[in-house]
Amino acid sequence: MQPLYSLKVPESANDERFDGLARLTRCHFGVMAVLVTTGVENQQQVRTCDGMAFSNASRIGCFGKPWGGADALLVVPDAHCDERFRDHDLVVAAPHVRFFAGCPLRGPDGGLLGMLCLLHDQPRELDATQQHLFRELAQLAADMLAREEAHTHLQRELDALRESERRMALAMAGSGTGIWDRNVATGEIHYSTGWKAMLGYAEHEVGNRIEESYTRVHPADLDYVRATILAHFEQRTDAYEVEHRIRCRDGSYKWVCSRGKVVERDGAGKPLRMIGTTTDITAMRTLSERVQQTAELMTDLTNEIPGMVFQYRRQPDGTSRFSYVSAGVQDIYGLTPEQLAGSAEALHAIIHPDDLPRYLASFEVSANDLTPWHLEYRVQLPGQGILWRQGDARPRGLEDGGVLWHGFITDITERKQIEAELQVFATTDFLTQLSNRRHFMHQLEVELARVQRSAGHCAAILMFDLDHFKSINDRWGHSVGDQALRHFAGILCAQLRKTDAAGRMGGEEFAVVLSNANIDEAKTFAQRIQHELAESPVLHDQERIPLAISVGITAIDANDATAESALSRSDMALYRAKRGGRNRIECY
Repeated sequence: MQPLYSLKVPESANDERFDGLARLTRCHFGVMAVLVTTGVENQQQVRTCDGMAFSNASRIGCFGKPWGGADALLVVPDAHCDERFRDHDLVVAAPHVRFFAGCPLRGPDGGLLGMLCLLHDQPRELDATQQHLFRELAQLAADMLAREEAHTHLQRELDALRESERRMALAMAGSGTGIWDRNVATGEIHYSTGWKAMLGYAEHEVGNRIEESYTRVHPADLDYVRATILAHFEQRTDAYEVEHRIRCRDGSYKWVCSRGKVVERDGAGKPLRMIGTTTDITAMRTLSERVQQTAELMTDLTNEIPGMVFQYRRQPDGTSRFSYVSAGVQDIYGLTPEQLAGSAEALHAIIHPDDLPRYLASFEVSANDLTPWHLEYRVQLPGQGILWRQGDARPRGLEDGGVLWHGFITDITERKQIEAELQVFATTDFLTQLSNRRHFMHQLEVELARVQRSAGHCAAILMFDLDHFKSINDRWGHSVGDQALRHFAGILCAQLRKTDAAGRMGGEEFAVVLSNANIDEAKTFAQRIQHELAESPVLHDQERIPLAISVGITAIDANDATAESALSRSDMALYRAKRGGRNRIECY
Protein backbone atom coordinates (compact mmCIF):
# COMPACT_ATOMS: atom_id res chain seq x y z
CA MET A 1 0.00 0.00 0.00
CA GLN A 2 1.07 3.63 -0.64
CA PRO A 3 0.99 6.66 1.70
CA LEU A 4 -2.32 8.45 1.71
CA TYR A 5 -0.75 11.77 0.67
CA SER A 6 0.08 10.15 -2.66
CA LEU A 7 -3.54 10.66 -3.56
CA LYS A 8 -4.17 13.52 -6.01
CA VAL A 9 -4.27 16.24 -3.38
CA PRO A 10 -3.39 19.85 -4.39
CA GLU A 11 0.04 20.79 -3.08
CA SER A 12 -1.39 23.98 -1.64
CA ALA A 13 -3.66 21.87 0.53
CA ASN A 14 -0.80 20.05 2.29
CA ASP A 15 -0.59 22.57 5.12
CA GLU A 16 1.79 21.58 7.92
CA ARG A 17 -0.81 22.55 10.56
CA PHE A 18 -3.34 20.07 9.19
CA ASP A 19 -0.63 17.44 8.60
CA GLY A 20 0.44 17.68 12.24
CA LEU A 21 -3.16 17.50 13.44
CA ALA A 22 -3.75 14.40 11.30
CA ARG A 23 -0.59 12.67 12.65
CA LEU A 24 -1.53 13.48 16.24
CA THR A 25 -5.05 12.15 15.75
CA ARG A 26 -3.88 8.90 14.09
CA CYS A 27 -1.35 8.20 16.82
CA HIS A 28 -3.80 8.91 19.62
CA PHE A 29 -6.59 6.72 18.24
CA GLY A 30 -4.28 4.07 16.74
CA VAL A 31 -6.11 3.98 13.43
CA MET A 32 -4.84 3.17 9.98
CA ALA A 33 -5.59 6.64 8.48
CA VAL A 34 -6.93 10.11 9.33
CA LEU A 35 -8.46 12.38 6.68
CA VAL A 36 -9.37 16.07 6.76
CA THR A 37 -11.70 17.01 3.93
CA THR A 38 -13.17 20.34 2.84
CA GLY A 39 -16.46 20.93 1.07
CA VAL A 40 -19.72 19.03 1.36
CA GLU A 41 -21.03 15.74 -0.05
CA ASN A 42 -19.82 15.04 -3.61
CA GLN A 43 -17.80 18.28 -3.68
CA GLN A 44 -15.47 17.15 -0.86
CA GLN A 45 -11.74 17.36 -1.45
CA VAL A 46 -8.84 15.92 0.62
CA ARG A 47 -7.16 18.66 2.64
CA THR A 48 -4.62 16.43 4.41
CA CYS A 49 -4.11 12.67 4.85
CA ASP A 50 -2.03 10.63 7.26
CA GLY A 51 -1.89 6.84 6.92
CA MET A 52 -2.02 4.19 4.21
CA ALA A 53 -3.55 4.72 0.78
CA PHE A 54 -6.65 3.18 -0.76
CA SER A 55 -6.40 1.66 -4.20
CA ASN A 56 -8.03 3.51 -7.08
CA ALA A 57 -9.01 6.46 -4.82
CA SER A 58 -8.20 9.75 -6.46
CA ARG A 59 -10.96 11.80 -4.76
CA ILE A 60 -12.25 11.58 -1.26
CA GLY A 61 -15.68 12.88 -2.23
CA CYS A 62 -17.12 9.36 -2.17
CA PHE A 63 -16.22 8.97 1.48
CA GLY A 64 -18.56 11.69 2.60
CA LYS A 65 -21.62 10.70 0.61
CA PRO A 66 -23.71 9.05 3.36
CA TRP A 67 -22.91 11.46 6.16
CA GLY A 68 -21.64 14.69 4.60
CA GLY A 69 -24.59 16.67 5.99
CA ALA A 70 -24.70 15.00 9.41
CA ASP A 71 -24.62 17.33 12.40
CA ALA A 72 -23.45 14.74 14.93
CA LEU A 73 -20.55 12.35 15.30
CA LEU A 74 -20.95 9.24 13.16
CA VAL A 75 -19.19 6.03 14.21
CA VAL A 76 -19.48 2.84 12.14
CA PRO A 77 -17.75 -0.02 14.04
CA ASP A 78 -17.78 -2.46 11.10
CA ALA A 79 -18.17 -0.71 7.75
CA HIS A 80 -18.54 -4.00 5.88
CA CYS A 81 -21.46 -5.10 8.03
CA ASP A 82 -23.22 -1.75 8.17
CA GLU A 83 -26.19 -1.41 5.81
CA ARG A 84 -25.09 2.08 4.81
CA PHE A 85 -21.72 0.82 3.55
CA ARG A 86 -22.60 -2.44 1.88
CA ASP A 87 -22.77 -0.93 -1.62
CA HIS A 88 -20.75 2.19 -0.89
CA ASP A 89 -17.88 3.35 -3.09
CA LEU A 90 -15.58 3.19 -0.06
CA VAL A 91 -16.01 -0.57 0.19
CA VAL A 92 -15.31 -0.92 -3.52
CA ALA A 93 -12.27 1.39 -3.46
CA ALA A 94 -10.82 0.09 -0.17
CA PRO A 95 -12.25 -3.32 0.80
CA HIS A 96 -9.90 -3.58 3.80
CA VAL A 97 -11.63 -0.65 5.62
CA ARG A 98 -13.68 -2.09 8.50
CA PHE A 99 -14.08 0.96 10.76
CA PHE A 100 -15.13 4.54 10.05
CA ALA A 101 -15.75 7.57 12.32
CA GLY A 102 -16.62 11.02 11.00
CA CYS A 103 -17.20 14.40 12.68
CA PRO A 104 -18.44 17.43 10.77
CA LEU A 105 -16.30 20.60 10.77
CA ARG A 106 -18.55 23.66 11.18
CA GLY A 107 -17.65 27.29 10.90
CA PRO A 108 -18.69 30.15 13.26
CA ASP A 109 -21.88 30.67 11.26
CA GLY A 110 -22.79 26.98 11.47
CA GLY A 111 -21.93 26.28 7.87
CA LEU A 112 -20.32 22.92 7.01
CA LEU A 113 -16.63 23.35 6.16
CA GLY A 114 -15.67 19.66 5.81
CA MET A 115 -15.12 16.43 7.76
CA LEU A 116 -12.53 14.87 10.12
CA CYS A 117 -12.46 11.12 9.40
CA LEU A 118 -10.92 8.09 11.19
CA LEU A 119 -10.42 4.90 9.12
CA HIS A 120 -9.10 1.49 10.26
CA ASP A 121 -8.76 -2.02 8.84
CA GLN A 122 -10.28 -3.66 11.93
CA PRO A 123 -13.70 -3.15 13.54
CA ARG A 124 -13.58 -1.12 16.74
CA GLU A 125 -15.59 1.31 18.89
CA LEU A 126 -14.97 4.72 20.51
CA ASP A 127 -15.87 5.20 24.14
CA ALA A 128 -17.35 8.45 25.44
CA THR A 129 -13.94 9.93 26.32
CA GLN A 130 -12.58 9.13 22.88
CA GLN A 131 -15.70 10.60 21.22
CA HIS A 132 -15.33 13.79 23.27
CA LEU A 133 -11.64 14.09 22.29
CA PHE A 134 -12.56 13.36 18.66
CA ARG A 135 -15.05 16.25 18.73
CA GLU A 136 -12.45 18.58 20.26
CA LEU A 137 -9.92 17.64 17.60
CA ALA A 138 -12.63 18.23 14.97
CA GLN A 139 -13.37 21.65 16.52
CA LEU A 140 -9.66 22.46 16.36
CA ALA A 141 -9.62 21.50 12.68
CA ALA A 142 -12.77 23.53 12.09
CA ASP A 143 -11.20 26.61 13.75
CA MET A 144 -8.14 26.22 11.57
CA LEU A 145 -10.31 26.00 8.44
CA ALA A 146 -12.42 28.98 9.55
CA ARG A 147 -9.32 31.11 10.16
CA GLU A 148 -7.93 30.08 6.81
CA GLU A 149 -11.21 30.88 5.10
CA ALA A 150 -11.34 34.26 6.86
CA HIS A 151 -7.77 34.93 5.83
CA THR A 152 -8.54 33.97 2.24
CA HIS A 153 -11.62 36.22 2.24
CA LEU A 154 -9.59 39.08 3.69
CA GLN A 155 -6.90 38.55 1.08
CA ARG A 156 -9.51 38.69 -1.68
CA GLU A 157 -10.89 41.92 -0.24
CA LEU A 158 -7.39 43.39 -0.03
CA ASP A 159 -6.71 42.40 -3.62
CA ALA A 160 -10.02 43.93 -4.69
CA LEU A 161 -9.23 47.09 -2.72
CA ARG A 162 -5.81 47.38 -4.33
CA GLU A 163 -7.39 46.92 -7.76
CA SER A 164 -10.02 49.52 -6.91
CA GLU A 165 -7.34 51.94 -5.73
CA ARG A 166 -5.35 51.31 -8.90
CA ARG A 167 -8.39 52.02 -11.07
CA MET A 168 -9.24 55.11 -9.03
CA ALA A 169 -5.69 56.38 -9.37
CA LEU A 170 -5.83 55.87 -13.14
CA ALA A 171 -9.23 57.56 -13.32
CA MET A 172 -8.11 60.52 -11.25
CA ALA A 173 -4.89 60.84 -13.22
CA GLY A 174 -6.92 61.22 -16.39
CA SER A 175 -9.60 63.46 -14.93
CA GLY A 176 -7.48 66.38 -13.81
CA THR A 177 -8.18 65.71 -10.13
CA GLY A 178 -5.74 65.79 -7.22
CA ILE A 179 -6.09 64.68 -3.59
CA TRP A 180 -5.17 66.59 -0.46
CA ASP A 181 -5.07 65.64 3.22
CA ARG A 182 -5.08 68.42 5.81
CA ASN A 183 -4.13 68.17 9.46
CA VAL A 184 -6.18 71.01 10.85
CA ALA A 185 -4.59 70.91 14.28
CA THR A 186 -0.98 71.25 13.04
CA GLY A 187 -1.67 73.33 9.93
CA GLU A 188 -0.07 70.76 7.64
CA ILE A 189 -1.52 69.81 4.28
CA HIS A 190 -0.22 67.11 1.99
CA TYR A 191 -0.91 66.95 -1.75
CA SER A 192 -0.90 63.99 -4.11
CA THR A 193 1.54 63.90 -7.00
CA GLY A 194 -1.39 64.38 -9.36
CA TRP A 195 -2.46 67.54 -7.50
CA LYS A 196 0.98 69.07 -7.91
CA ALA A 197 1.28 68.02 -11.55
CA MET A 198 -2.12 69.57 -12.28
CA LEU A 199 -0.62 72.99 -11.47
CA GLY A 200 2.70 72.28 -13.16
CA TYR A 201 4.74 71.64 -10.00
CA ALA A 202 7.30 68.90 -9.41
CA GLU A 203 7.03 66.69 -6.33
CA HIS A 204 9.46 68.78 -4.22
CA GLU A 205 8.19 72.24 -5.28
CA VAL A 206 5.08 72.44 -3.09
CA GLY A 207 5.29 72.92 0.67
CA ASN A 208 3.00 71.32 3.22
CA ARG A 209 1.87 74.39 5.18
CA ILE A 210 -1.71 75.64 4.86
CA GLU A 211 -0.46 79.24 4.91
CA GLU A 212 1.45 78.58 1.70
CA SER A 213 -1.60 77.05 0.03
CA TYR A 214 -3.59 80.23 0.58
CA THR A 215 -0.96 82.25 -1.33
CA ARG A 216 -1.87 80.32 -4.50
CA VAL A 217 -5.57 81.24 -4.28
CA HIS A 218 -6.58 84.23 -6.42
CA PRO A 219 -6.81 87.31 -4.16
CA ALA A 220 -10.36 88.02 -5.31
CA ASP A 221 -11.44 84.51 -4.24
CA LEU A 222 -9.49 84.15 -0.98
CA ASP A 223 -12.11 85.54 1.43
CA TYR A 224 -14.79 83.38 -0.18
CA VAL A 225 -12.62 80.25 0.15
CA ARG A 226 -11.78 80.98 3.81
CA ALA A 227 -15.42 81.67 4.68
CA THR A 228 -16.57 78.44 3.03
CA ILE A 229 -13.99 76.36 4.91
CA LEU A 230 -14.89 78.05 8.22
CA ALA A 231 -18.58 77.30 7.66
CA HIS A 232 -17.75 73.59 7.29
CA PHE A 233 -15.39 73.61 10.29
CA GLU A 234 -18.22 75.07 12.38
CA GLN A 235 -20.54 72.33 11.04
CA ARG A 236 -22.86 74.81 9.32
CA THR A 237 -22.44 72.79 6.11
CA ASP A 238 -22.19 69.04 5.56
CA ALA A 239 -19.22 69.38 3.25
CA TYR A 240 -16.81 71.90 1.82
CA GLU A 241 -17.23 72.76 -1.86
CA VAL A 242 -16.05 75.87 -3.65
CA GLU A 243 -15.03 76.98 -7.15
CA HIS A 244 -12.11 79.40 -7.28
CA ARG A 245 -9.03 80.37 -9.21
CA ILE A 246 -5.60 79.02 -8.27
CA ARG A 247 -2.17 80.10 -9.48
CA CYS A 248 -0.08 77.63 -11.47
CA ARG A 249 3.70 77.36 -11.47
CA ASP A 250 3.94 79.53 -14.61
CA GLY A 251 1.93 82.32 -12.99
CA SER A 252 -1.29 81.70 -14.89
CA TYR A 253 -4.55 80.88 -13.12
CA LYS A 254 -6.80 77.85 -13.43
CA TRP A 255 -10.36 77.45 -12.30
CA VAL A 256 -10.69 74.54 -9.89
CA CYS A 257 -13.45 72.94 -7.85
CA SER A 258 -12.31 71.97 -4.36
CA ARG A 259 -14.39 69.50 -2.37
CA GLY A 260 -13.63 68.18 1.06
CA LYS A 261 -15.00 66.90 4.33
CA VAL A 262 -13.83 66.79 7.93
CA VAL A 263 -13.30 63.11 8.73
CA GLU A 264 -12.09 63.46 12.31
CA ARG A 265 -13.08 65.79 15.19
CA ASP A 266 -12.17 65.94 18.88
CA GLY A 267 -14.59 65.57 21.74
CA ALA A 268 -15.54 69.25 21.52
CA GLY A 269 -16.35 68.98 17.81
CA LYS A 270 -13.26 70.83 16.63
CA PRO A 271 -11.92 69.57 13.28
CA LEU A 272 -8.75 67.51 13.36
CA ARG A 273 -8.43 66.07 9.88
CA MET A 274 -9.93 66.99 6.51
CA ILE A 275 -9.59 65.12 3.22
CA GLY A 276 -10.64 66.36 -0.19
CA THR A 277 -10.04 66.68 -3.90
CA THR A 278 -9.24 69.49 -6.31
CA THR A 279 -10.48 69.23 -9.92
CA ASP A 280 -9.42 71.35 -12.86
CA ILE A 281 -12.62 72.90 -14.28
CA THR A 282 -10.99 75.56 -16.45
CA ALA A 283 -12.31 74.13 -19.71
CA MET A 284 -15.78 73.61 -18.27
CA ARG A 285 -15.79 77.10 -16.79
CA THR A 286 -14.67 78.62 -20.10
CA LEU A 287 -17.39 76.73 -21.95
CA SER A 288 -19.95 77.81 -19.36
CA GLU A 289 -18.94 81.45 -19.75
CA ARG A 290 -19.23 81.18 -23.53
CA VAL A 291 -22.66 79.63 -23.23
CA GLN A 292 -23.67 82.36 -20.80
CA GLN A 293 -22.38 85.06 -23.13
CA THR A 294 -24.24 83.48 -26.04
CA ALA A 295 -27.42 83.29 -23.99
CA GLU A 296 -27.07 86.93 -22.94
CA LEU A 297 -26.42 87.96 -26.54
CA MET A 298 -29.49 86.08 -27.76
CA THR A 299 -31.58 87.60 -24.98
CA ASP A 300 -30.34 91.10 -25.83
CA LEU A 301 -31.04 90.55 -29.51
CA THR A 302 -34.52 89.16 -29.00
CA ASN A 303 -35.38 91.90 -26.52
CA GLU A 304 -34.13 94.67 -28.80
CA ILE A 305 -35.81 93.39 -31.97
CA PRO A 306 -39.10 95.25 -32.50
CA GLY A 307 -41.85 92.78 -31.74
CA MET A 308 -41.95 89.53 -29.82
CA VAL A 309 -39.85 86.40 -30.36
CA PHE A 310 -41.54 83.26 -29.09
CA GLN A 311 -41.44 79.49 -28.76
CA TYR A 312 -44.87 77.88 -28.74
CA ARG A 313 -45.40 74.22 -27.85
CA ARG A 314 -48.46 72.12 -28.53
CA GLN A 315 -48.75 68.87 -26.55
CA PRO A 316 -50.10 65.61 -28.03
CA ASP A 317 -53.27 66.03 -25.93
CA GLY A 318 -54.02 69.36 -27.64
CA THR A 319 -53.01 71.66 -24.78
CA SER A 320 -50.53 74.39 -25.64
CA ARG A 321 -48.32 76.97 -23.98
CA PHE A 322 -45.64 79.54 -24.73
CA SER A 323 -42.40 77.97 -23.50
CA TYR A 324 -40.49 81.20 -24.25
CA VAL A 325 -41.39 84.80 -25.04
CA SER A 326 -39.09 87.80 -25.28
CA ALA A 327 -39.56 91.06 -23.43
CA GLY A 328 -41.36 92.46 -26.49
CA VAL A 329 -44.53 90.68 -25.35
CA GLN A 330 -45.28 93.76 -23.24
CA ASP A 331 -45.54 95.94 -26.35
CA ILE A 332 -47.27 93.33 -28.51
CA TYR A 333 -49.86 92.00 -26.08
CA GLY A 334 -49.61 94.20 -22.99
CA LEU A 335 -48.67 91.13 -20.91
CA THR A 336 -45.56 90.10 -18.99
CA PRO A 337 -43.60 87.03 -20.13
CA GLU A 338 -44.76 85.25 -16.98
CA GLN A 339 -48.42 85.97 -17.67
CA LEU A 340 -48.26 84.64 -21.22
CA ALA A 341 -46.05 81.66 -20.34
CA GLY A 342 -48.41 80.76 -17.51
CA SER A 343 -51.49 80.48 -19.71
CA ALA A 344 -52.03 80.73 -23.45
CA GLU A 345 -55.70 81.43 -22.67
CA ALA A 346 -54.70 84.92 -21.50
CA LEU A 347 -53.96 85.74 -25.15
CA HIS A 348 -57.37 84.61 -26.36
CA ALA A 349 -59.03 87.37 -24.32
CA ILE A 350 -56.90 89.97 -26.13
CA ILE A 351 -57.40 88.85 -29.74
CA HIS A 352 -60.35 90.52 -31.47
CA PRO A 353 -63.43 88.25 -31.20
CA ASP A 354 -63.95 88.37 -34.97
CA ASP A 355 -60.37 87.17 -35.57
CA LEU A 356 -60.05 84.58 -32.78
CA PRO A 357 -61.59 81.63 -34.71
CA ARG A 358 -59.30 82.37 -37.65
CA TYR A 359 -56.31 82.62 -35.27
CA LEU A 360 -57.00 79.21 -33.68
CA ALA A 361 -57.73 77.58 -37.05
CA SER A 362 -54.46 78.84 -38.52
CA PHE A 363 -52.43 77.04 -35.83
CA GLU A 364 -54.52 73.91 -36.37
CA VAL A 365 -53.67 73.90 -40.09
CA SER A 366 -49.99 74.59 -39.41
CA ALA A 367 -49.84 71.73 -36.87
CA ASN A 368 -51.59 69.22 -39.11
CA ASP A 369 -49.62 70.01 -42.27
CA LEU A 370 -46.40 71.27 -40.59
CA THR A 371 -46.57 74.33 -42.86
CA PRO A 372 -45.30 77.79 -41.88
CA TRP A 373 -47.72 79.83 -39.80
CA HIS A 374 -48.59 83.30 -41.11
CA LEU A 375 -51.50 85.46 -39.96
CA GLU A 376 -52.56 89.08 -39.73
CA TYR A 377 -55.06 89.69 -36.95
CA ARG A 378 -56.35 92.34 -34.58
CA VAL A 379 -55.90 92.68 -30.83
CA GLN A 380 -57.67 94.85 -28.29
CA LEU A 381 -55.37 96.39 -25.67
CA PRO A 382 -56.67 98.47 -22.76
CA GLY A 383 -56.27 102.17 -23.43
CA GLN A 384 -54.92 101.56 -26.96
CA GLY A 385 -57.96 100.36 -28.86
CA ILE A 386 -57.78 97.96 -31.78
CA LEU A 387 -54.30 97.22 -33.12
CA TRP A 388 -52.99 94.95 -35.87
CA ARG A 389 -50.46 92.16 -35.38
CA GLN A 390 -48.67 89.86 -37.82
CA GLY A 391 -47.39 86.44 -36.78
CA ASP A 392 -44.88 84.23 -38.58
CA ALA A 393 -43.44 80.93 -37.35
CA ARG A 394 -42.11 77.60 -38.54
CA PRO A 395 -43.38 74.36 -36.96
CA ARG A 396 -41.38 71.26 -36.13
CA GLY A 397 -42.85 67.87 -35.23
CA LEU A 398 -41.69 66.36 -31.93
CA GLU A 399 -41.05 62.70 -31.17
CA ASP A 400 -43.93 62.57 -28.68
CA GLY A 401 -46.41 63.73 -31.33
CA GLY A 402 -46.44 67.38 -30.28
CA VAL A 403 -45.49 70.41 -32.37
CA LEU A 404 -43.02 73.20 -31.60
CA TRP A 405 -43.12 76.62 -33.31
CA HIS A 406 -40.33 79.22 -33.36
CA GLY A 407 -41.37 82.62 -34.62
CA PHE A 408 -42.07 86.28 -33.98
CA ILE A 409 -44.98 88.71 -33.77
CA THR A 410 -44.74 92.27 -35.11
CA ASP A 411 -46.90 95.37 -34.85
CA ILE A 412 -48.35 96.20 -38.29
CA THR A 413 -50.93 98.75 -37.12
CA GLU A 414 -49.26 101.65 -38.93
CA ARG A 415 -48.95 99.61 -42.12
CA LYS A 416 -52.60 98.62 -41.92
CA GLN A 417 -53.59 102.26 -41.42
CA ILE A 418 -51.58 103.27 -44.48
CA GLU A 419 -53.13 100.42 -46.45
CA ALA A 420 -56.57 101.54 -45.34
CA GLU A 421 -55.82 105.12 -46.36
CA LEU A 422 -54.50 103.98 -49.71
CA GLN A 423 -57.59 101.84 -50.11
CA VAL A 424 -59.74 104.87 -49.41
CA PHE A 425 -57.79 106.95 -51.89
CA ALA A 426 -58.08 104.22 -54.48
CA THR A 427 -61.80 103.56 -53.97
CA THR A 428 -63.33 106.80 -52.67
CA ASP A 429 -64.37 110.05 -54.33
CA PHE A 430 -62.49 112.75 -52.42
CA LEU A 431 -65.28 115.36 -52.59
CA THR A 432 -68.31 113.28 -51.59
CA GLN A 433 -66.58 110.35 -49.76
CA LEU A 434 -68.70 107.97 -51.83
CA SER A 435 -67.16 105.16 -53.90
CA ASN A 436 -65.52 106.39 -57.08
CA ARG A 437 -66.65 105.01 -60.42
CA ARG A 438 -64.03 102.24 -60.52
CA HIS A 439 -64.84 100.92 -57.04
CA PHE A 440 -68.60 101.22 -57.60
CA MET A 441 -68.31 99.13 -60.75
CA HIS A 442 -66.49 96.46 -58.72
CA GLN A 443 -69.32 96.46 -56.19
CA LEU A 444 -71.81 96.23 -59.06
CA GLU A 445 -69.93 93.22 -60.48
CA VAL A 446 -70.12 91.53 -57.07
CA GLU A 447 -73.87 92.11 -56.90
CA LEU A 448 -74.34 90.78 -60.45
CA ALA A 449 -72.45 87.61 -59.48
CA ARG A 450 -74.72 87.25 -56.45
CA VAL A 451 -77.84 87.53 -58.65
CA GLN A 452 -76.46 85.00 -61.12
CA ARG A 453 -75.41 82.61 -58.33
CA SER A 454 -78.50 82.73 -56.09
CA ALA A 455 -81.90 81.92 -57.51
CA GLY A 456 -84.53 84.36 -56.27
CA HIS A 457 -82.02 87.05 -55.41
CA CYS A 458 -82.76 90.39 -57.06
CA ALA A 459 -81.14 93.81 -57.20
CA ALA A 460 -81.79 97.22 -58.75
CA ILE A 461 -79.59 100.02 -60.09
CA LEU A 462 -80.52 103.72 -59.76
CA MET A 463 -78.79 106.52 -61.67
CA PHE A 464 -79.16 110.05 -60.20
CA ASP A 465 -78.46 113.41 -61.87
CA LEU A 466 -78.68 116.79 -60.10
CA ASP A 467 -80.96 119.00 -62.24
CA HIS A 468 -79.67 122.38 -63.38
CA PHE A 469 -76.36 121.83 -61.62
CA LYS A 470 -74.49 124.00 -64.18
CA SER A 471 -76.59 127.00 -63.30
CA ILE A 472 -75.65 126.58 -59.59
CA ASN A 473 -71.96 126.70 -60.50
CA ASP A 474 -72.54 129.68 -62.80
CA ARG A 475 -74.56 131.68 -60.26
CA TRP A 476 -72.95 130.82 -56.90
CA GLY A 477 -69.57 129.45 -57.94
CA HIS A 478 -67.91 126.09 -57.90
CA SER A 479 -67.50 126.06 -54.10
CA VAL A 480 -71.26 126.17 -53.69
CA GLY A 481 -71.55 123.55 -56.41
CA ASP A 482 -69.20 121.31 -54.42
CA GLN A 483 -71.30 122.00 -51.33
CA ALA A 484 -74.41 120.92 -53.23
CA LEU A 485 -72.74 117.66 -54.29
CA ARG A 486 -71.69 116.89 -50.71
CA HIS A 487 -75.17 117.77 -49.48
CA PHE A 488 -76.79 115.33 -51.87
CA ALA A 489 -74.23 112.59 -51.02
CA GLY A 490 -75.07 112.99 -47.32
CA ILE A 491 -78.82 112.59 -47.97
CA LEU A 492 -78.10 109.56 -50.17
CA CYS A 493 -75.92 107.83 -47.58
CA ALA A 494 -78.52 108.38 -44.86
CA GLN A 495 -80.99 106.21 -46.80
CA LEU A 496 -78.62 103.34 -47.65
CA ARG A 497 -78.59 99.97 -45.93
CA LYS A 498 -75.37 98.07 -45.12
CA THR A 499 -75.97 95.82 -48.10
CA ASP A 500 -76.36 98.74 -50.52
CA ALA A 501 -73.63 100.66 -52.31
CA ALA A 502 -73.43 104.20 -53.76
CA GLY A 503 -70.87 105.94 -55.93
CA ARG A 504 -70.15 109.15 -57.79
CA MET A 505 -69.94 108.33 -61.48
CA GLY A 506 -68.68 111.72 -62.58
CA GLY A 507 -69.70 115.40 -62.38
CA GLU A 508 -73.20 115.56 -60.90
CA GLU A 509 -74.07 111.90 -61.69
CA PHE A 510 -74.44 109.27 -58.96
CA ALA A 511 -75.39 105.60 -58.91
CA VAL A 512 -76.84 103.29 -56.26
CA VAL A 513 -77.20 99.50 -56.25
CA LEU A 514 -79.87 98.17 -53.92
CA SER A 515 -79.25 94.55 -52.95
CA ASN A 516 -82.26 92.24 -52.69
CA ALA A 517 -84.66 94.91 -54.00
CA ASN A 518 -87.05 94.96 -56.99
CA ILE A 519 -88.11 97.86 -59.26
CA ASP A 520 -90.96 98.99 -56.99
CA GLU A 521 -88.71 99.06 -53.91
CA ALA A 522 -86.11 100.98 -55.88
CA LYS A 523 -88.74 103.51 -56.99
CA THR A 524 -89.82 104.00 -53.36
CA PHE A 525 -86.18 104.59 -52.41
CA ALA A 526 -85.82 107.23 -55.18
CA GLN A 527 -88.98 109.00 -54.01
CA ARG A 528 -87.58 109.23 -50.45
CA ILE A 529 -84.42 110.81 -51.81
CA GLN A 530 -86.43 113.36 -53.81
CA HIS A 531 -88.53 114.19 -50.76
CA GLU A 532 -85.52 114.61 -48.46
CA LEU A 533 -83.76 116.76 -51.02
CA ALA A 534 -86.82 119.00 -51.41
CA GLU A 535 -87.15 119.37 -47.65
CA SER A 536 -83.44 120.13 -47.15
CA PRO A 537 -82.17 122.79 -49.58
CA VAL A 538 -78.57 123.99 -49.58
CA LEU A 539 -77.99 127.08 -47.42
CA HIS A 540 -75.56 129.73 -48.60
CA ASP A 541 -75.26 133.16 -46.95
CA GLN A 542 -78.75 132.77 -45.51
CA GLU A 543 -80.04 131.93 -48.99
CA ARG A 544 -81.87 128.65 -49.69
CA ILE A 545 -80.71 126.93 -52.86
CA PRO A 546 -83.24 124.27 -53.92
CA LEU A 547 -82.05 121.02 -55.50
CA ALA A 548 -83.86 118.50 -57.67
CA ILE A 549 -82.85 115.18 -59.20
CA SER A 550 -83.76 112.99 -62.13
CA VAL A 551 -83.62 109.20 -61.57
CA GLY A 552 -83.32 106.22 -63.90
CA ILE A 553 -84.02 102.71 -62.56
CA THR A 554 -83.47 99.20 -63.89
CA ALA A 555 -83.23 95.70 -62.46
CA ILE A 556 -80.07 93.60 -62.64
CA ASP A 557 -80.76 90.62 -64.85
CA ALA A 558 -79.06 87.26 -64.34
CA ASN A 559 -78.57 87.18 -68.10
CA ASP A 560 -76.52 90.39 -68.10
CA ALA A 561 -73.10 89.61 -69.49
CA THR A 562 -71.47 92.46 -67.54
CA ALA A 563 -72.35 95.06 -64.97
CA GLU A 564 -72.01 97.69 -67.69
CA SER A 565 -75.08 96.22 -69.41
CA ALA A 566 -77.32 96.88 -66.42
CA LEU A 567 -75.75 100.28 -65.82
CA SER A 568 -76.38 101.23 -69.42
CA ARG A 569 -80.11 100.50 -69.05
CA SER A 570 -80.41 102.65 -65.95
CA ASP A 571 -78.55 105.42 -67.76
CA MET A 572 -81.05 105.28 -70.63
CA ALA A 573 -83.92 105.51 -68.12
CA LEU A 574 -82.22 108.56 -66.57
CA TYR A 575 -81.94 110.16 -70.00
CA ARG A 576 -85.70 109.73 -70.49
CA ALA A 577 -86.37 111.33 -67.10
CA LYS A 578 -84.26 114.38 -67.94
CA ARG A 579 -85.78 114.65 -71.40
CA GLY A 580 -89.29 114.36 -69.93
CA GLY A 581 -88.92 117.50 -67.85
CA ARG A 582 -86.41 116.66 -65.09
CA ASN A 583 -87.10 115.96 -61.37
CA ARG A 584 -88.68 112.73 -62.56
CA ILE A 585 -88.25 108.95 -62.02
CA GLU A 586 -88.16 106.63 -65.00
CA CYS A 587 -87.83 102.83 -65.02
CA TYR A 588 -86.38 100.71 -67.79
